[in-house]
Amino acid sequence: MAKRIGISDVALAAGVSATTVSHALSGQGQMNPQTRLRVERIATELGYAPNRIASALRRQRSGIIGFVSDEIATTPFAGQLVLGAQHAAAARGFLLMVVNSNRDVLVERSQINALLAQQVDAIVYAKMFHNEVDVPGILHQVPTVLVDAYDRLAHFPAVVPDEEQIAESATELLIASGHRRIAHLTIEEDTPAKTGRLRGYRRSLERAGIAFDPSLVVTAHVERGAAATGIARVAFASFLESGKRPSGVFCFNDQFAMGVYQAAALFDIRIPHDLSVVGVDNLEIIAANITPGLTTVALPHYEMGRWAVETAAGLVSPVSGGETPVPPSPKRMSCYLVERESVAVHAPIVARPRRA
Repeated sequence: MAKRIGISDVALAAGVSATTVSHALSGQGQMNPQTRLRVERIATELGYAPNRIASALRRQRSGIIGFVSDEIATTPFAGQLVLGAQHAAAARGFLLMVVNSNRDVLVERSQINALLAQQVDAIVYAKMFHNEVDVPGILHQVPTVLVDAYDRLAHFPAVVPDEEQIAESATELLIASGHRRIAHLTIEEDTPAKTGRLRGYRRSLERAGIAFDPSLVVTAHVERGAAATGIARVAFASFLESGKRPSGVFCFNDQFAMGVYQAAALFDIRIPHDLSVVGVDNLEIIAANITPGLTTVALPHYEMGRWAVETAAGLVSPVSGGETPVPPSPKRMSCYLVERESVAVHAPIVARPRRA
């Protein structure tokens, strides 16, 4: 039988004390971040697994963090969100218990009760789309962190994408490529994502000395369950039919960008030669597989999942003692640009008749 790897083995391999290993893996104590990362890496390489039962008995805790989501099974972003949460949980010596409500309020309430019955130390409450939420009252009974959501009264730590920065990254790339007539294809529903991205788009234009033109903001009405790409295609085709010809377009998401590709083809508008396109989400099934490859802004799902669990662990085991203060506003996580082939240096286009 193989020897069980213990803290002393990790300490020997890392060249630190057993106490340092314990603090590094539990997220406790002040230490050099590089030391903490080295200990975590060596523990993983050696296959170290903490004795959760003994640890829980010593600390009078379960060693479990619950992860409640509404659309894990159907949302392509969920995998990275859960992966980041799992990595952070493992590094801090917690087990992550994941449940999915499928947007059913009664199911969600039942699942939260089940997690509380397991005496979870904390709960990560995740939404798949950035929005303001009414947090179930029962979550006030346990340390809770919100992901891709925030509560109006800021009772809970929360992490969301930086929506304004998303728009600024996309719009400024187009501006840097010489575009000045830049459209924005967005949703009709009033959400934090819509508001933040429109604000970032306008701010980027203003910084570049480009007057905001409301007629270049194109709205697509997408109902839940509807085909977003087809609706975006119709909305953008109607916009082009009116005679408007932007040289670049910042799309609310990659599905909308795909709709723009389809609408542009109807008018023999070539991407990126005649029209540069930037999306949001970095959905590989779209962005990496359409021609030309779609330049897009990737959302930080892995980073948000990791931050949420690290914050939850801090609420359970504060590093410096006492209670961890709740941030006064949501943590806005930076997003990053993934450049492919859908943006080109601007050159004036010659209008072509619509294809029959």
